[in-house]
Order: sequence, then C-alpha cells, then structure tokens
Amino acid sequence: MTDTRRLVDKLWSYAGVLRDAGVGVIEYTEQLTYLLFLKMAHERATRPLLPQQIVPEEFSWQKLLDAKGAELETLYSSFLQGLGKLDGLLGTIFRKAENRVQDPAILQRLIHDLINKETWSAGGDLNGDAYEALLSKGASDKGSGAGQYFTPRSIISAIVDAVQPTVRDTVVDPACGTGGFLLGAHEYASRDSEHLDPESREHLRTGFAHGTELVPGTARLAAMNLLLHNMADPTGESPIEVKDALLADPGKRWSVVLANPPFGTKSSVTMVGADGREAKEDREIERNDFVVTTSNKQLNFLQHIMTVLDINGRAAVVLPDNVLFEGGPGETLRRRLLNEFDLHTILRLPTGVFYAQGVKANVLFFDKKPASETPWTQKTWVYDLRTNKHFTLKQNPLTRAHLDEFVDLYLPGRSHAERGESGRFKAFNYEELIARDKVNLDITWLRDESLEDLDSLPSPEILAREIVDDLTAALEEFAAVADALEMRRSENSFE
Repeated sequence: MTDTRRLVDKLWSYAGVLRDAGVGVIEYTEQLTYLLFLKMAHERATRPLLPQQIVPEEFSWQKLLDAKGAELETLYSSFLQGLGKLDGLLGTIFRKAENRVQDPAILQRLIHDLINKETWSAGGDLNGDAYEALLSKGASDKGSGAGQYFTPRSIISAIVDAVQPTVRDTVVDPACGTGGFLLGAHEYASRDSEHLDPESREHLRTGFAHGTELVPGTARLAAMNLLLHNMADPTGESPIEVKDALLADPGKRWSVVLANPPFGTKSSVTMVGADGREAKEDREIERNDFVVTTSNKQLNFLQHIMTVLDINGRAAVVLPDNVLFEGGPGETLRRRLLNEFDLHTILRLPTGVFYAQGVKANVLFFDKKPASETPWTQKTWVYDLRTNKHFTLKQNPLTRAHLDEFVDLYLPGRSHAERGESGRFKAFNYEELIARDKVNLDITWLRDESLEDLDSLPSPEILAREIVDDLTAALEEFAAVADALEMRRSENSFE
C-alpha cells in the first residue's frame, strides 16, 4: 500500500465514526481542513530552519494538544470564531467556520491520533495528493452532495493536456469548486520547475492560479487544496475568492480559463444585459458586457468567461447540451462565439461520468481574438465520445486512457490546420455551422449501433443509468422552457 493510499484510508476511516455522530462527509472534510491548517502552521512555526509564524500565538496547535474534555471543545470553537475574523487566506479557510464535532472524545482522537501523527506542511506532494484523494472520495459519496463541486480528474487531465498551460500563463476558474482545474493546470505548468528562475517559481506559487467559488465551505476546501499543493502563501492573500462570479466584470483578464460551471437553469441574481432586458431573480445587476439577458446560469457563465479571457487567451469550458441548441439567447451567443472567437473544438462527453445525475455535457475549446471584420472560426472540430460509449461511476468508470485518442487528435501545441478527420473526429466549416437551424452545435453523425443491433445494447445497469440521466436532463429542459415562458409573461404584463 502506498503512503498516499494509507493516509487516505486513515482519514476516511474517521468519516464513518463522525457520520454516526451526525457529522456528514462535507462537514467532516471541513473539520479536517481547519485542523490540518492549524497543524501545518505549527509545523512552520517550530521547524529548525527559517521558522514562520502563520497564525497568531493565541491560536497555537499546542494549546489544542494540551486541552482535554469539555475544555478542548470550548477552546476549539473559540479558535474557529477568532480565525474567521482574519483577512487573506486565513479568512477564506475559516470564514463562517463552526465546530461540528460535539463529542470531546472524538475531537481529541482527530487531533491526537489522526492529524498530529502526520506531517502536513505545504511543499510535499504526498499529503496534498492525499487531501485531493479525500475530496474525490467525498464527491463519490452519493449522500454528501459534494459531487456537484467535483469534476472527474480524468476529464480535467485531458483538458489540461490539450490546452497546455505554461508558467507564463495566468489561469482562472470562475466556478472552481474544490480547485481541480487549477491543480491540474499548475501540475502541467510545473513539469520542469527545477529549471525555472526564482521569479517564475514564485509566479507559479502565488500568481498563476485564481478561483472564484460561491459556497464558503467549498471555497475553504479549494483554498486548502491549493495550499497543500504549494500554490498559495499561507500568510498572504487567498487565491480563492468567495463570491458569485456573475455579479460583475472583475476588471482583470486571464490568459487561460478552465471551468465546469454549476449546472441548473436559473442564476442567483437578476441579470440586466446590454439589450436592456431582465431575467428577474433576487438581486439586480447590470452587465453591459453581456450581450444577451437570460436566467440560464450556463449561458451567463459562458458570457462571463468570454469577458474575462484575454486577447489570444484560450478557454476550455464544460457545458450542458442545451447551450449548444437552445434558441433565443443561446442562438445569439453561439453566433457571437463563432464570429468573435475561434471555437475550434467541441468534445462531446459521454453520460455516466459525472457524480451529479442527468448531466449530458460537452467541452468547448475556444480562443479569444482581436476585433475582425470576418469570423474567426473557420472550422470547428467535433470529437464524439458519446455515441456507442457507455460509462458508469463504479462498474465502468471513464479513465484518462479513454480520452487518449481525443488528446492525440487535438494536436496540442500545433496548428489546427494540421488536424485530420478520423472516426470520431470530424470538422465542420463556418458556413455549415451558421446555416444550421438556430446555429445548432449539438452535432452527431455516427451510427448508434444499439438502435440496430440488440446484441449491442449495454448492460441493464448502464441502460437504467442512461434512462435516469435522460429523464433528469429532460426535466431540466422543461424547467428552462417554463422559466422562459414565465419571464415572457411577466414582460408582457408590464407593457
């Protein structure tokens, strides 16, 4: 057994104990995050060479080690309240933190037996990988609901290998979840870190990655994940912002955007686009950089990403099928994407690969270009990994090897003109795309073998999962139609 596997099993073994005490998987991981940070701060403060004081002495790890019983529970709770009032990375990790481990005996076991016996200081890949693996296990727990914040790492790896972020890039994920895309980009850009100059190494550590996450609990997991992978300064600003990325144009631009925005039909705010229309919700904001007004969250994230991407920057975004075929605002946005950006690649993902049910998604790869009188998209290459492909999370999970052919045909780092069609990879020129009804980019051309040959049908459990996914996706579409009709009726009532 590897050290990482041993550590993950050790960390996970306590999840069952705490579940029996009423602490869920997400809360358990949060409690670990608080304790891990305090233990790391203790390791930094007591190391023989260049000791570093990360947290004020009043919140020292040694005080937790010395406390017992009810005193420990009270002290730990006071630590969380005090640390949550601080700025920077500390504030992100401890924001709104609460002690959910009410049994002092269990809390003492967590501190003494689980956390204190291991070394967790940032800079070593072992414990960062163990924390990432723990997040993965939490995402696979159906009852936790954590899967919505976790993109399968096989998909992240393939996307990163295609985009090829470098040490010169700045990378942002406006819906970062637990930080998987940022970690993947950093790992790729750091491959030759031993040959980098000090300035480049510092950029990789503190200036390379930036994320935004709406949910404070998930943001703290992302911040800790980055810290354990040596991607943040524990005494500095947090690379993870806790806010709704859709609220406003941040004013900053990044050379790479990697994202898997949350799926769902509605935005959490009232959007007022440049067309002057409203999609009414809780709070009203106006974004003149948005060319269409819609309550569809994915379309709004796509518009946001189109805004924050720098000229000649490149983006890879996971988006549901409806973004490719929805009329109205969807059609308007696709026309803009084809004209003002180079939408050079679409990867049609199979079903059964996300922890959240009912997800039928694609990855859109596009580059931002300077203003031009002619469309930037000349050809869009579509790789169909969905037709005649069947995956489940447990019996037949999607692995990185299943995406090898796509990455090879993508020709990372080379001109798209060098690509060639091959089976699942087919090119469509601009004229073909713009002539399609509503500029529908949900393109299929492969023959579905299961429709013609009963022997080609997948196993019953895969069929059942695909039926559930199709029904869930259909309900999402019906909900979107209902929202649109409701919004249109509201508009007419005010005229």
